[in-house]
Amino acid sequence: MSGSNFVDYVKICCRSGAGGAGSRHMHREKFVPRGGPDGGNGGRGGHVIIRGNRNIWTLLHLKYRKHVIAEPGEGGSSSHKSGRQGQDEYLDVPLGTMARDAETGEVHCEITEDGQEYILVKGGRGGLGNHNFKTSTNQAPDYAQPGEPGLDEWKILELKVLADVGLVGFPNAGKSTLLSVVSAAKPEIADYAFTTLVPNLGMVRYRDDRSFVMADIPGIIEGASEGRGLGHRFLRHIERNSTLLFMIPCDADNIIKQYDILINELKKYNAELLDKPRILAITKADMLDDELIAEMKKECPKDIPTVFISAAAQKNIDMLKDMLWNSINSAL
Repeated sequence: MSGSNFVDYVKICCRSGAGGAGSRHMHREKFVPRGGPDGGNGGRGGHVIIRGNRNIWTLLHLKYRKHVIAEPGEGGSSSHKSGRQGQDEYLDVPLGTMARDAETGEVHCEITEDGQEYILVKGGRGGLGNHNFKTSTNQAPDYAQPGEPGLDEWKILELKVLADVGLVGFPNAGKSTLLSVVSAAKPEIADYAFTTLVPNLGMVRYRDDRSFVMADIPGIIEGASEGRGLGHRFLRHIERNSTLLFMIPCDADNIIKQYDILINELKKYNAELLDKPRILAITKADMLDDELIAEMKKECPKDIPTVFISAAAQKNIDMLKDMLWNSINSAL
């Protein structure tokens, strides 16, 4: 999933179809010169509907589609014939997409299942034909309802990546390197901060042909919860992960301090993130011998399972997969 092709935010103007007008026709035929009202109802205007599609991973296909317009309903006609409904306009989105109103900020829905649908903007109702208004005292009403107008509303679609494991850490913590080693994903890797600008997903093979999804998420910096750095752009992706894998390099000045900063940023953004299962991986451990690892364990946080790994040297990678698999399934 290349950065240029990954889009996780779009703003779209959605216009639903107007309802068709009801007919005010009077029945006429050769031997019935003064028949009663037989005007049919107008058809409903088309809805704008959001629909989950598990085969889509990005909102790229909607990036340049600024206006979505559904078809209006047709008017009613004689012989009680109702007008045709306007064709609904479907927006297929990846699983994990949240839709909200651009003006009020109200969240409409979160699409988490394939085929799940939600009406973003309802089409206008069709007007009633004049036969609906016939009564014992008004045998020939010469009026019908107009169709309701369609709605014109701006909507925001935001994607929160759905993954079993989300990688959490500062820039250059080794997240992209780990993902490239345990999966077929090919994220950009370099020795400068913010190499990863968009989430990368990888399918991690486990024992007995089992697998789980890992997401490499852009690195956190202090103040990210207030929008510094990539800020909210990446924090929202963590919300959809089952297990959080914190990654801190072994050459960090203070492992506990870095861990506390990461925890604090998640807490300020959304305290519920701290309810997710957590594992701590100390990276670049190929530089350490067993004696040094034993000493460093004393400096690690005590409230989280910890493993020393090296993606480059394949050190303890299988142990990490076991820990992640057990964590994912205990969270189900």
